[in-house]
This record gives sequence, structure tokens and C-alpha cells, in this order.
Amino acid sequence: MTAELDRAAEAIATAGAVLVCAGAGMGVDSGLPDFRGTEGFWRAYPPYQRLGLRFEELADPVHFADDPELAWGFYGHRLALYRTTVPHTGFKVLLDWGARVFTSNVDGQFQLAGFTDVAEVHGSIHHLQCTLPCRSDVWAAEVDVAIDPETMRAVGELPACPTCGALARPNILMFGDSWWVPDRSQSVVDDLARWRRAARDLAVVEIGAGQAVPTVRRYAELASAASGRLIRINPREPEVRHGRGISLPMPAAAALAEIQARINS
Repeated sequence: MTAELDRAAEAIATAGAVLVCAGAGMGVDSGLPDFRGTEGFWRAYPPYQRLGLRFEELADPVHFADDPELAWGFYGHRLALYRTTVPHTGFKVLLDWGARVFTSNVDGQFQLAGFTDVAEVHGSIHHLQCTLPCRSDVWAAEVDVAIDPETMRAVGELPACPTCGALARPNILMFGDSWWVPDRSQSVVDDLARWRRAARDLAVVEIGAGQAVPTVRRYAELASAASGRLIRINPREPEVRHGRGISLPMPAAAALAEIQARINS
């Protein structure tokens, strides 16, 4: 492990630019659940275990039409959780490296830590859109949704589209989602692609990205193909294909602190 950490520090210290590709594991050290598997999700949300509802079933846009209180109970609770969560110390390390960010996370933790131009490939819970949708733009989620903690259902008034009055929903790509408005996310992803093509000696730090939904892992591998500088930080799935990269089977905050200490020494 020491040799791999030394290699990672060398890769960052000599890089011309740094790209972070982050999955759900990035937020675990901040206390956020990663929803890994049904049991992991139910440990985070016991009421859904009593109801026998899995994450994949709840993260389905059909509920906003069929059972909006159920849908907003799930997303309203997560919105409140993400607003109050403090990003762990690893975010500051990445910020000091001047890294750009590509992430499948919708929690806004990078922005809370001070990052700008975050490429959120699956959207953001901190922005809303119309459920129809009646228009192609999105707006800030300046709403507070009351939740019954026993049933995890929303109570009271639900967010509405300011244009047509229909129910609003988070601007997040859900499972089987043909109603998501991708424009906001896609514009930043496109800007990141232009930056990446111009970058020289790019080092890619992939953090907490699993294989179940491989969007982030594939992007990291593609982005690091030319330079060969891939650092994969993942305590569960750290393997790097064909040895093209550095494998660190560690949590995010600990790995980043170790790398930074070596750069500073």
C-alpha cells in the first residue's frame, strides 16, 4: 500500500491538471448513505424496509404521478439531509489540487465544499423541473418539504412548477426516466469535455465509483487513457483493469489525506 500511495502522490504532484471522478462512495466519510444493495439502503431508511420498498423502486419518476406524497417523501428527506451534511476533509484536499469534477452524485457536496463548474451527469437534487415537463429549464430547489418520519411520506403542500402549476420534481435522472430535463447537466459535462481535451498530463482520481452503475468508472478510464494516470480509490472494488492505474482500497478521506501528506513531505 505504501508504494501505491507514493505512486499516487507522484502522479498528482507531476500532473498538469487533475480530474476527480466521484461516485456515491465519496460521501460516505461525510456520513451519507451510499445505498449499496437493498440491505444498505434499508439500514439508512428503516421505514422503507417495513414497506418492502427498494431504492430502485423509489427512484422511479412514475411515483410523482401515481403517488406524489411517496415520491416527495423520499426526495424531500434526501434534500434536507444533503443541505445539512458537512463535506469531509478530503474535499478540501481536492480543492487545493485545483481539480475539476465529474460525478454521478446529486447531493451537491462538491459545491458546498467550494467547487464550481461541477459536471453532475445525473443532475442535482438542489434543482427542480416540471414533471410534465412544460418547459426545458430548471430552477433552484428553494423549498422545504415536510415529512412524516413514520411513513416517510410528504405532508402538506408540494412543490409546483411556477409556469403551469403542475407538480415539480428534482432535476435528477431516475430509473426509466424519459421526463428528465438534461440541459443544465449536459452543458457542464460538455464544458468539462472541452477542458479535458485541452489538458496536458492529466491525472484522474476516481473515488467511490462502483461497477453496478459504471458511468463514473468508464468516464475515468476514458479520461485517463492517454496519460495512464488513473488513481482508483475504492475500499470494495479497487481493481484496475490490465494494471493501467493505481489501486487504493481505502476510504476517500483517508486515501486523500495520505496522498496529500506525501506531496507535502
